[in-house]
Amino acid sequence: MSSQRSARPSASDPEGGGIAILGAGALGRLWAARLPPTASGFVPRNPSALSSFRLHYHFRDSEGREHAVTRPWLTTLSDVTLLLVTTKAGDTLEALEQVIGRIPESCPVVLFQNGLGSQQAVAARWPARPILAASTTEAANRPAPDRVVHAARGHTWIGALTEPATDLVAGIIRQLSPSGLDVRGEVRILERLWGKLAINAGINPFTALLDCPNGEILESRLFLDSIDALCEELANLIAAEGLPPHSPRILRNDIERVARNTASNTSSMRGDVQSGRTTEIDYINGYVANRSRELGLTAPVNQMLTDRVKELVPHPSN
Repeated sequence: MSSQRSARPSASDPEGGGIAILGAGALGRLWAARLPPTASGFVPRNPSALSSFRLHYHFRDSEGREHAVTRPWLTTLSDVTLLLVTTKAGDTLEALEQVIGRIPESCPVVLFQNGLGSQQAVAARWPARPILAASTTEAANRPAPDRVVHAARGHTWIGALTEPATDLVAGIIRQLSPSGLDVRGEVRILERLWGKLAINAGINPFTALLDCPNGEILESRLFLDSIDALCEELANLIAAEGLPPHSPRILRNDIERVARNTASNTSSMRGDVQSGRTTEIDYINGYVANRSRELGLTAPVNQMLTDRVKELVPHPSN
């Protein structure tokens, strides 16, 4: 390999592989670390701004083992066979606008965003592209800029959002199988995303407002005073969307179960607030509040939580 080629790896290089990852946060770095070194690389949104052509970080797996990870920044995307999008929900559409024209039209795009809203926007923008959504319970965080921790093993479900993606799920699962992560197909991916949204809506804003790990919200006055009404708002909206009904009691049980099972974890929203970053509240509780209004419902608790989280760090105005 020539020195020029090793300095500027592309998706067709042995070191780049066929899987490109757009979004170098905790989740994107988790996938890169779990995939074989020759299978993946990161997509720079602004290649001209790169100070290095490789990304280096330390990775601690779910068993507590640590190792260094080095992956290329992919400056050529013509041979990419799978794009994983792990950006924040609010950045997704703009980030894809910058890179999607450089990948083959047949390349599947798998969206890993929290909440709802960004996935529908991408599918509506590129209906002729194979767009899929993923719902994952893998837990990863970045306690330092160059360090990623796989805090807990989980499952990842992938399903088609656009017609061209309908028959691609099995192939994507095979391509991701070397990661060793549990990846499954899901025909009803929107139902799966709604289920995760409900969990996030019942945990994340409370951890951000109380600045506490997930488990501590369960004894807080804010949570205890709000959770029943929040779950009723969620149940009403889920029913109005024509999805299988969920009772408020079942939703609360699910939220509390996940909070207990992840008691020591820090939610992504709390982490964003601690770092002064814009949160994904507009795509979680904010989405519930806005969508409820569109369907003639009210969601004052979700709106209250949205407003209070936005007071913690700057957010773009809608």
